[in-house]
Amino acid sequence: MTIFSKIIAGEIPSYKVAEDDRYYAFLDINPVNWGHTLVVPKEETDYIFDLDDDTLGGMMVFAKKVAAAIKKAVPCTKVGVAVLGLEVPHAHIHLIPIQQEGDMDFKNKISNPDPEKMRFICEEISSNFES
Repeated sequence: MTIFSKIIAGEIPSYKVAEDDRYYAFLDINPVNWGHTLVVPKEETDYIFDLDDDTLGGMMVFAKKVAAAIKKAVPCTKVGVAVLGLEVPHAHIHLIPIQQEGDMDFKNKISNPDPEKMRFICEEISSNFES
């Protein structure tokens, strides 16, 4: 069971911003920018392109709704999308509020993000999510 499956199951706490019967979105605890959110399918599959077409398509539609909520909650020009898939063997999409392309640099993570600010951003995104 991956760390993401444990988060989905509630075994590990997370800053959940959105959830439906197939997908779960939560703040990255090592964010590149404030509001950096991960979108994962509840079905545990390592490689995103091993997901069946329906699950992958649904994940992108769910991510689109999460991105809209991020854009309303966090000042940004756009919400960038990245799929790396190396750090956790569970398919996931990174949604990162950006002003410019350099804002997607995973080498520039926020060190020791303030839990109070994370809770606030989580609530802001969650309150703007429209299922």
